[in-house]
Amino acid sequence: MALTDEAIDKIKAMIVAGELAPGSRLPKEEILAGQLGLSRNSLREAVRALTAMHILITRQGDGTYVSSLEPHLLLESLSFAADVSQGHTALQLLQVRRLLEPQATGLAASLLKQEDLRELRDILDRSRTVATVEEFVAHDIAFHLRIVEAVGNPVLSMLLRVLSTRTQRVRIVRGSQTGHALNAAHQDHEQILSALQSRDALLAVSAATVHITAVEQWLATSLTDDPVLAVDA
Repeated sequence: MALTDEAIDKIKAMIVAGELAPGSRLPKEEILAGQLGLSRNSLREAVRALTAMHILITRQGDGTYVSSLEPHLLLESLSFAADVSQGHTALQLLQVRRLLEPQATGLAASLLKQEDLRELRDILDRSRTVATVEEFVAHDIAFHLRIVEAVGNPVLSMLLRVLSTRTQRVRIVRGSQTGHALNAAHQDHEQILSALQSRDALLAVSAATVHITAVEQWLATSLTDDPVLAVDA
């Protein structure tokens, strides 16, 4: 095991054991390095890595602290993996999204308030006036995230945001014959909103499943027909 990896594991072990609680300040570098039997260089590398993971936070001129360790915060570091996902990896992320998001949409059917439904209507109306794929995807993400947020589970919201990032969606829409993909997405969104307005949880689950499955099937077909093209999807 590399020295930096060993240092990371030792700091994580202290956090898991409760020796370093969320929000607590790490001991001074020389003290912590001595406690863990590490060189100061290895400790610094570990702190940098754990900061990138949002496990630690550095406050300029004040020191290094354990973060809040909220799951949704820790999941943010996974978004890059989704951004660069290609081919079969992108397909696997879509499959997981299909397992989670329709159920969240069904739960939201009874939780969305009238003002939430009006906001969703406004998002869809604006999505039809956009000039670029990037603008459409921004509205698409806002639509789905607003629905999931109604469930009131920030971990679920962040996980679904990670599973289908803006970068990934832009690539997929562009690859799947943009005009056709946008028209299909508009129709799917209308079906989802109609189900939510009717407070029909089962219909909302079904509409969301159809919507996500269509994208998943397109990507799966692309991988079969043209593996090289699908890498860029």
